[in-house]
Amino acid sequence: MSEVREWQEVERELVLDARIFSVERSRARSPWDGTEHDFYRIVCAEWAQVVPVTADGRVVMVRQYRHGAQRITLEIPGGLVDAGETAAETAVRECFEETGFEAQGVRFLGAVNPNPALFGNRLHAFVAENVVRAGEIQNSGSEHTSVELVPVAEVERLLVEGKIEHALVAGTLWRFLHERGKAP
Repeated sequence: MSEVREWQEVERELVLDARIFSVERSRARSPWDGTEHDFYRIVCAEWAQVVPVTADGRVVMVRQYRHGAQRITLEIPGGLVDAGETAAETAVRECFEETGFEAQGVRFLGAVNPNPALFGNRLHAFVAENVVRAGEIQNSGSEHTSVELVPVAEVERLLVEGKIEHALVAGTLWRFLHERGKAP
C-alpha cells in the first residue's frame, strides 16, 4: 500500500475573477514521479450559516431562487464572511438580514470544507436558540428571501425527501439534529 503525500505547488495563476469567488490554475509537482500537472481551484471567502430556532421549536428557514439550480430552494440563513467579521458575527447578521429574526448569540456546531477537490475555504455552522422576530427582511441587490417556519420535528423528513437539497445546508441540519438526539 502506498503512502499518500502532498504535492508541491510550483506556479499559481488567476484565471477568473467572478466578484464573489475566483478561479486559480495551480501547477503542482507529483511527489512520486516529479511530473507537473494543472489543477483548478475555486477561491472564496469563508462562509457561515445558522440554524435559527424559535422558543416554540421551529427552525427559521428561507426560500430563495438559486441561479445555479435555476429553482427556488429551502435553506437556512447564511453567506460570505465579510472582511473584519468573524464567522459567528456573519451568522447573526445573515440571520437578521435574510429573515428579520434576531439571534442574541450563536453556538458553534462545526466547520467543513465544501469540496476539498475544488475549494480551500470552510463553512462554519452555528445554531441560535430562542430567536425572535425583530424587524423586516433586509434583502439587497439580487437576493430575495421569504421566511418559512419549520417545526424541528419536520426537518429530518424534509431532508430525507430531498425537499432540502443544498448539500451544505443538509450537512449543518444533520449535525444539528444529531446534537439534539434526533438523528442517527
